[in-house]
This record gives sequence, structure tokens and C-alpha cells, in this order.
Amino acid sequence: MRTRYRNLDPVSLITWIALVLIGLLAIYSATHGPASDFYESSPRQNFTNQITWFGICIGGLILALLLPIRFFQTAAFPLYGLTIVLLLVALFFGREINGAKSWLYIGPMSLQVSEIAKVGTILAVAQLVGMRRPKTMDLRFAMIIVGIIMLPAVLIVAQNDTGTALVFFGLIPIVLYWSGIEANLLMVMISPAIAGYFAIVSMPMAIIFVVVFSGFMWWKTREARMGVISVLFTGGTIAVANLALTTILSDYQVQRILSFTDPGAEQFRRGVGYHQVNSMAAIGSGGFGGKGFLEGTQTQGGYVLEQSTDFVFSVIGEEWGFLGSMIVLVLFAILLIRMLQLGANMKHPFGVLIASSAVGMYLIHIFINIGMATSLLPVIGIPLPFISYGGSALLANSALLAIVLSLHMRRDDFSIYGY
Repeated sequence: MRTRYRNLDPVSLITWIALVLIGLLAIYSATHGPASDFYESSPRQNFTNQITWFGICIGGLILALLLPIRFFQTAAFPLYGLTIVLLLVALFFGREINGAKSWLYIGPMSLQVSEIAKVGTILAVAQLVGMRRPKTMDLRFAMIIVGIIMLPAVLIVAQNDTGTALVFFGLIPIVLYWSGIEANLLMVMISPAIAGYFAIVSMPMAIIFVVVFSGFMWWKTREARMGVISVLFTGGTIAVANLALTTILSDYQVQRILSFTDPGAEQFRRGVGYHQVNSMAAIGSGGFGGKGFLEGTQTQGGYVLEQSTDFVFSVIGEEWGFLGSMIVLVLFAILLIRMLQLGANMKHPFGVLIASSAVGMYLIHIFINIGMATSLLPVIGIPLPFISYGGSALLANSALLAIVLSLHMRRDDFSIYGY
């Protein structure tokens, strides 16, 4: 037993604690000091609530480290089923917060079920891939994986939580890649997301992307069919995006999507672009070393809305500057790289897929959240892992890390013949 606990990875644990503590400092700064005068009582409780959730996460991590590998394998499908039931309960009976009906209340505590569903979905997919016989990836098996991920995603969209649903959609190519899908097919699957982004930013760039990508796929595979499929995937996405922006979506929805391209423009800066204008002002004013803890004028003036949740990175950028922002990014890089290494050391599809899927999910969150704060992406309500306020998100993200640490600690229990 002692030998097993010597396998506990200290780098991941220390990095996790450092990120959570940075988040607590940023949340405190965003909801206390002069900034507290601009909020009602609820945001001021965010700091103490986050500490409570951190304590719960520590207890959960210790519990996860005591559990054998077989427990996570056996619990994977039942947990997935439970999260689907909870998503349905939240859809019909949950409480609506910020337009999303994703919350269930258990006594005084609220639980965002869509966050917990990430853990159940990743475990279920990992268990399915680990059970696969023979170890091959065909179209039918790939569609089963896509279906498992799409089911909770569709329910979350129905709850009007599109931002969280996008994380599930983003997991599909990541899971398929680590499950062994052909690289060419994976590139084609990812291409619509890039084409859609270019369609919003610049239509000429989108058209150039279609031509270059399709030509590259034709050249790489030496198959005209692959070139045609690439044109259909990318060109079709551009056509749908253009139709949505010009015909289907309301003016407010279109403005919200387009505002990130120039949030300071006259038509955006006082409305849908307000968040990003002030977020960029906060980050830019921080300079190299920042203005100091509780000294950020944008932060303490209450100009950046949701600055303890979706826009917490602007607090870090203003008060800790470029140096503090880079420290956060380096910590994330250390954690993500280390988790991939832990997954590789397990040498079993169940552990490898959980570690890689967790890393992929974190990376999607980091990319979108910082993209929102710096006006590289539209505002879609995605928290920064371990740093943004939110007990459910902290619990789900920490649970995935705890599972990876537990599986890695017992990696010698994996059998090369199965379970």
C-alpha cells in the first residue's frame, strides 16, 4: 500500500493547489475591497463559497485515491446514466440562472448538473473504448462514441447552456483521436469549426481556407473523394453560418456573435461588446507587473461584469500584469503536459482516454475563456478551470484530476489482457 502512494504525482497536486489558490485571490479581489460596493450580497459570498467547495474537492480527492481501478470501471456506465437522468430533471424542474436551466438545489447548495455530466460522459466513453474487442476503430464504433457524447450535449443545449454544450462537441474529435480514428478523418471533422470561425471573422479568409484545406487533403490522400468531402464539410459550414447570420438569427444574436471582431465599435461597445471592451481595458492597463492586489481600477471600479466567473482572467491581467498572466498559463501547461504523461504511463485505454479527455476538456475551457477575455472569441460563458468561481465546475474539474491520479497510482493493476 505504501508503495502505491509513492506513485502519487506531486507535480499535478501542487499545480492544482496553486491554480485554485490563484483563483481564490482573484475571486476575493473581484468581490471585496472597493469592488464590493458595486455588488449585492451574493457575489461577496463567492470567496467563502469557493473555499467551501475547495474543501469538498480535497475530501473527494482523498476518497478517489482510496478507490481501486475496478470501481471507476464498474461505476462508469451507471454514473453516465445518472447524469442523463439529472440533466432531464434539471431541464424540467431545475432553477434558471443567467438564462440557463441547468441548476438543481440540494438544501442550501446548488449543483450545475451539466458540469457533473462531463465526468460521467468521459468515464463512459473511456470504459466503452477499453472494452472494445478487437482493438480497431470503424465508422460504426465511432458513431457510438459520438452518440454517447451528443446525448448530454443535446440536453444541455435544451437547457439553454450553449457554452457548456460546446465543450462536449469539442470533446468528440479529441476522444476519437485517442481512440484510434484515422488522422485524415479527424482533420476533416475539425475543419468545420475553423471554417465557421473564419466565416464570422472574414468571408474572404473563409473561402481561402476552403480552397487551401481541400487542396491539401486531396494532395495528402491522393484521393479526389477526400477533397470533395473536405469542400462539402468546410464550404457547407460557411454556407450555414452565412445563412444563420443573415436570415435565421435575431439581430441581437447576430450582434453578440459579431461583437468580438470589434467590441469597441459604436454599435457594440455600449451593449453586447461592453464586457469585452472593459475586459481588454483591464488586461491592457496591467502592463508587465500589474497594478497590485486590490489595486486594479477596472476591477475595483466594477467595470468588468462577471469578473469572478467568466472574466476572472481580466482581474489577473490587471492586478498581476503580463507576468502574472504568464505564470497562470505556465501552470496550466505544466498540469496538462503532466496529465498526458500520467495517461501515457498507464498504457491502458481506460486510463489513457480519461487523462487525454480531461486534458482536452481543460484546454477547450482555457482557450475559450481567455479568448473571451481578450476578444479573440465571442462571449459564450465558459469558466476558467480551477480559477473561475463556481463550485460545480471546480468539483467536476478536480474529480477528473483525482481519477487520473488514482488510476496512475495503481497503474500496475491494469492487465494487458483487459480488466
